[in-house]
Amino acid sequence: MAIGARIERRLDQAVTEAEGPGAPPLLAAALRYAVFPGGHRIRPRLCLSVAEACGAADPEAADAAAAAIELLHCASLVHDDLPCFDDANLRRGKASVHCEYGVPIAVLTGDALIVLAFETLTNGTVRSPSCLASLTAIIAGAVGSPRGIVAGQAWECEAAVSLSDYQRAKTGALFVAATAAGAAAAGVNAKPWGVLGAKLGEAYQVADDLRDVLCDEAELGKPIDQDAARFRPNAAARLGVDGAKARLATLIGEAMESIPACPGAEELRAIIKRQTLQFLPERFARAAA
Repeated sequence: MAIGARIERRLDQAVTEAEGPGAPPLLAAALRYAVFPGGHRIRPRLCLSVAEACGAADPEAADAAAAAIELLHCASLVHDDLPCFDDANLRRGKASVHCEYGVPIAVLTGDALIVLAFETLTNGTVRSPSCLASLTAIIAGAVGSPRGIVAGQAWECEAAVSLSDYQRAKTGALFVAATAAGAAAAGVNAKPWGVLGAKLGEAYQVADDLRDVLCDEAELGKPIDQDAARFRPNAAARLGVDGAKARLATLIGEAMESIPACPGAEELRAIIKRQTLQFLPERFARAAA
């Protein structure tokens, strides 16, 4: 089964279980609304691509790790859009969860998705219990404090933050988790794979900063100019558009070079090259293809 289909199947299984008999109807509906339809699923695709490159013995564990990472990403989007943070009314081209279902249900939806991620991880490692502890540590570390996405959200509440610290937590943490979890699910040492995730995470954030200043709302599928409006660090604003594009190219090159030796290294490089085109605003992606 193709990677994309594996991701959607596992996510649908997880959400179907969470919206089962006895679930409050509004919460059940909001959970599915928050997860489907998804974006590019970049993080779970990266996780599975690394697992495949390393020769994953148990695809079920890799699928569970990938789905858990995507569920956590979806949870972060729901919370990020809330009135107390970005107060964004659009996400992935449709109304944000709190606009569609109200703020209380949106808060609970994000909370439920976090719990569902770890339930999914546990259920998917039944045949490979030896990797559960390492996968849990990798993924949990990418979510909480001091260096996870919760910390990244909290940095937005501080009076000042460095661009690198902010991007490392806000965006990079789940990319590091994706590459490390893919390796761990394949039963290999996860630590060397963190560099690839860190480079790709920073590259994605630089590209997102470019999209924030260059794209319109229809292309982006969410409000634009949010960083300037909220006085947040932005690579395009700090480095200029050309400087940010140069930084992005450097990071993607460094990411390619950082891939540890593995059976599928060359194929993984080709996959990452294709996926990184999705980071770019459409006009740049066409030029780079």
